[in-house]
Amino acid sequence: MATPWQRALGHFESVFIDHACFRLIYSNTHRISPNMFRASQPSPSHIAAAARNGVRSILNLRGGRDCASYILEAEACRAHGLELIDFPVNSRDMPKKETLLKARELFATMPYPALMHCKSGADRAGFMAALFMFVHEQRPLAEATGQLSWKYGHFKQAKTGILDYFFELYAAYNEKRPTPFWEWVERVYDPVEAKASFRSREWADAVVDRVLGRE
Repeated sequence: MATPWQRALGHFESVFIDHACFRLIYSNTHRISPNMFRASQPSPSHIAAAARNGVRSILNLRGGRDCASYILEAEACRAHGLELIDFPVNSRDMPKKETLLKARELFATMPYPALMHCKSGADRAGFMAALFMFVHEQRPLAEATGQLSWKYGHFKQAKTGILDYFFELYAAYNEKRPTPFWEWVERVYDPVEAKASFRSREWADAVVDRVLGRE
């Protein structure tokens, strides 16, 4: 976005195509621990405010994309000295083993305090917030999975509920055969088999996909 016209078009795309118009009203930002915030796609002003509040890195769960929202985000991070970490997560699929293991490494090495975000701050941000609280902060699983909640805009009954189901599978296995989480991930967890056993509800899929337009 080298020219004023391109920047104007970029802001238009971000606001109306990527739905920043809604995020300007409600950013879905929450502090889940002294070192971590969760939010929807941050605007440049949101990133500036985060930097003023001591945030040192942004964890972008949408991944790097050729779109205005990402370009504006990257520019704002550079301008305010924040590290931008692109870590794409899927909201409608079982997490891959390599994604989970990379997340463990990322949580151990990324600069804190940090802010993680997806588009709406509901599903991918909820999953990663739950994972962060459970494996990095050693919080009880029941407490951690509270990050996947309707109060953040997450619908467990929709296809996005597959993220809840992942934790439910571990909880059920661990209840019968107490097993450390990472051992379960590496030796027991089968993403393909797990996905095949998950079922969403049609009405919830319609709300999430057609009404809310979630990624």
